Amino acid sequence: MTALRSPLHDEHVALGATLVDFAGWEMPVRYTGDIAEHTAVRTSAGLFDLSHMGEIAVRGDDAVAFLEYALIGRLGAVGLGRAKYTMMCAPDGGVIDDLVVYRRDWDHFVIVANASNKDVVLGELEGRSVGFAVDVEDESAQVALIAVQGPRSEAIVTAMTARDADNIGPLPYYAATNVVLTGDIHAFVARTGYTGEDGFELFVAAADAVDVWRLALAVGGDAITPCGLSSRDTLRLEAGMPLYGQELTRDTTPFDAGLGRVVALGTEANPRGDFVGRGALEAAKGAPPARVLVGLVGDGRRSPRTGYKVTDAEGAVIGEVTSGAPSPTLGRPIGMAYVDAAASEVGTEVLIDVRGRGEPMTVAALPLYKRA
Repeated sequence: MTALRSPLHDEHVALGATLVDFAGWEMPVRYTGDIAEHTAVRTSAGLFDLSHMGEIAVRGDDAVAFLEYALIGRLGAVGLGRAKYTMMCAPDGGVIDDLVVYRRDWDHFVIVANASNKDVVLGELEGRSVGFAVDVEDESAQVALIAVQGPRSEAIVTAMTARDADNIGPLPYYAATNVVLTGDIHAFVARTGYTGEDGFELFVAAADAVDVWRLALAVGGDAITPCGLSSRDTLRLEAGMPLYGQELTRDTTPFDAGLGRVVALGTEANPRGDFVGRGALEAAKGAPPARVLVGLVGDGRRSPRTGYKVTDAEGAVIGEVTSGAPSPTLGRPIGMAYVDAAASEVGTEVLIDVRGRGEPMTVAALPLYKRA
C-alpha cells in the first residue's frame, strides 16, 4: 500500500530529510542529526510536522454526555478553549489510545489521536455514539498540525501572529486560542506538546500548511530547527511521556502506566455515570500492581532498547524495557520499563540483557528530565 504523505512532504524533501514509513505515513525521521535537533528543542526551538496525527470532530447537543461515556475523563469539566489529556479504553480496561481533546465550542470538541490508532478510535467513537445526538467526523485530511517547541517558541509563535498576538504569551498550558497568522491564515493555536518543553501546536487548514511552515522558518531564523521523529522520541522519553505501542497497549491499563490520575471515577460528592471500561478500571484501581512503569538510568555506553529483558543480579527476569536511548540532555543511557513491583523502588539496581550481557542500570523516578 502506498504511504500517505503530509501536505509538507515536498518541504521535507527540499530540506534533505530522511523519510521513513511511520504508521503508514512517509514522515521525516531526521534532517541534519538527531542530537542537534534534540538539543535545539531543549535550548532554542524546534519545528515539527505532526500532520500524520488524526483529528476527529465531535459535535452535537449530547457531545459532553457522549464523550464522558466513550472516554475515561470528565470532558464536561473542560472549559471553552481548553484541552485535556485522556484515553479511550476497552471494556476490559486496556488502553485503545491516549488522546488530547480540545473544546472548540460548548457542543464542539476535537480529538487528536495517534496516527497508528486513528481509524480504530474513529470506529470506536462511531460505535459508541449510538443513542447520542452527536456527529462524529474525521477531519484529518483537512487539517495540518505543526508544532513549535522549545524555550524560544513563545517569541516565534507571537511573531508569526498578525492579529491577536497578545493572546499567545498569556495562554496557559493546555489552553488554546484562535489567531490570524501573517498572510491572513487562520490558526487554532494550543500550548501543548510532546517534548517536555514549553511549546505550541498550530492547527491549520492543510492548504495553508506550506505557508505556515515557511513562515515559522522565516520568523525563527537561526533560532528554529526543523526536527524529525527521532528527536521527538528522545525528547518525550527524557520527559517520561508514554508512547502508544510501547508504554501503553491494549494489555495495559492507565494504572499500570502510572496514569491512574486520568481515570475519572467520580466521588460521592461529585458522582460520575457509566463509561466504557469503568468496571475493569475500578477493579484495577483497588488491586496492588503486579508491575510498575519505571525510569532507568545507566552509566555505561550501551542503551536499553524496546523489548530487552530486565533482570536481577542473579539473572532472573523481572521486567521488560518499553523504550530506551542515549539521552542527549543527560549524557547517559536512559529508558522506561515495566518491572515487578518488588523491584520498582527508586535506586534499585537492575541489569538489562543487551545481547546476552548484563548492562547495569538504576531505577529512577519519572520524568527523567524537567525543564527549569
